[in-house]
Amino acid sequence: MTEKDPGLTRRLLLRAPAVGVAAAGVAVLSNPSAASAQAGPSMAYDVTTWVHSTNAAITCFTDIGALINDIIADIKKRQPNQSSKPGAVIYIPPGDYPLKTRVTVDVSYLTIRGDGHGFTSSSIRYNAGDTSAWHEIWPGGSRIRVENTDGKSEAFLVSRSGDPRLSSVVFDNFCLDGISFTPNQNSYANGKVGIRVDTANDAFRVERMGFVYLERALVIRDADALSVHGNFIAECGNCVELIGSGQASKVTDNHVGAGYIGYSIFAEGHQGLLIAGNNIFPRGKSLVHLRNTSRSSITGNRLHGFYPGMFDSDGVNKENLVSGNHFRREPEPWAPMQPYDNGKDDLYGVMHLCGDGNMVTGNLFAYDVAPAKIKPAGAKPTMILVATGSNNHVSNNSMASNVAANAVVLDASTRGTKVIDSATASQFVTYATDYAFRATP
Repeated sequence: MTEKDPGLTRRLLLRAPAVGVAAAGVAVLSNPSAASAQAGPSMAYDVTTWVHSTNAAITCFTDIGALINDIIADIKKRQPNQSSKPGAVIYIPPGDYPLKTRVTVDVSYLTIRGDGHGFTSSSIRYNAGDTSAWHEIWPGGSRIRVENTDGKSEAFLVSRSGDPRLSSVVFDNFCLDGISFTPNQNSYANGKVGIRVDTANDAFRVERMGFVYLERALVIRDADALSVHGNFIAECGNCVELIGSGQASKVTDNHVGAGYIGYSIFAEGHQGLLIAGNNIFPRGKSLVHLRNTSRSSITGNRLHGFYPGMFDSDGVNKENLVSGNHFRREPEPWAPMQPYDNGKDDLYGVMHLCGDGNMVTGNLFAYDVAPAKIKPAGAKPTMILVATGSNNHVSNNSMASNVAANAVVLDASTRGTKVIDSATASQFVTYATDYAFRATP
C-alpha cells in the first residue's frame, strides 16, 4: 500500500477468494529460502512454484503427491515449536496434475485449496462412443489425476498417532479424478480412494470438492464436528463413508450419487449427525444408510433412487429424526446400467428401518415403477418397512404410487410402533401384535 492508494490492501483482500492465496497479499513460497526475504514468514505454498527439496525433477506436473509430501515436510521443519504451530495453506491452481505418490497428511491446521472442483460425467463419456466433437471430455478446474503408481490406494491419507488428535484440516475446491474403471467402465471398481482419514479428528472440513470415478471417494473415521458441505461427489462406488464413530458432524448441501455397488451417504456409530439439504441421485445401492447411529437428523433432502432400500439401516439406531424428505423411486432408465441392481426386492421397502425410538414424519414417498419391473413378480411394493425395534413413530407421511402399494409394514419382531396418518387401512400391513395405528382418512 502507498499513500497514493490507501485502498490497495482492502482490494487485495476482497479479491483473494476469487484468485487464490497469492492474490491476498501473501507471498507464495517457491522454496524454503523465500521465507527469509519476508518480514514475516509466509506459510502459503503454491504447488506450481515449489521446488522439491531433494529432487528438482519432481514437480506438480510429474507427481503432485510427492511434491505435496515435500511441502508438508517443510511445514513440520519450519514449525517445530509445540506452542506455535499455525499450520499452512497449499494452493493448487487450475490445471491437470498427476498424483503417483500418496499424500500423507499428519499435521493439523492444514488447508489444501484449489480454484474449481471441475466435475464432469465420465460415465456418460465412456458409454457415449464417439466423443470427437465434444467441447471437453475430462474433468477440469484444479484437477488431480489419481494414478497411484506407488501401490497405495489413497490419493490423500490423513493419519497421526498420539495426542492430540488431528484438527482443522481442510480440503477445498479441487477435483480428485480416478480416471477409469478399467476394464469395465460401469463397474465402479478400481481400488482407488480419494481421501481417507484414518485416525480420530476434530473440526475437519471437506468443502466445494469434486470427486469422480473413485471406488471410494471420501472415507472418514472417528470424526468430531466434521463438515462435508457443498461438494459434488458422483460416479464413485461409494461417496461419503463416516466409519467407526463420530459426533456433532454434518453432511449438508452436497450433490451425491454413488454406484450400484455402494453407499451415497453411510454413517456408522455416529451421534448427533446432521444430513440435510442434499440432492442425492441414483444409483447407489442405498442413498442414506445408518448403522448403529443415534440422535441424528436426516431432514430436507431430495432422494432419487432406482432400487429398493433408498434409505437403509442395520444394527440399532436410536432416536433419529427422518423428516421433510422427498423420496422418489423409479426403475433404471439408462440402457447401459439396466443389467445392474442392488440385489434387493420391492418387499424390502423404499425405507428399511431398524432401531428404537426413531421418528419418521412429514416425508413424501413417490413410487413409479412399471408392474413388470416389480420384484418379486406380482408383489405389492413396500414404502416403509419397520424391520426391527421398539417405540418407533411413523406419522403424517404422504404416499404416491402408480400401483397398489403397502405404505407401512411392521415386521413381527417390532414392538410399540405408532403409525399415524401414514397409510390407509388397506395400505397398512402388520405382522406384529404390539402397535398403534390410525389410518389416513
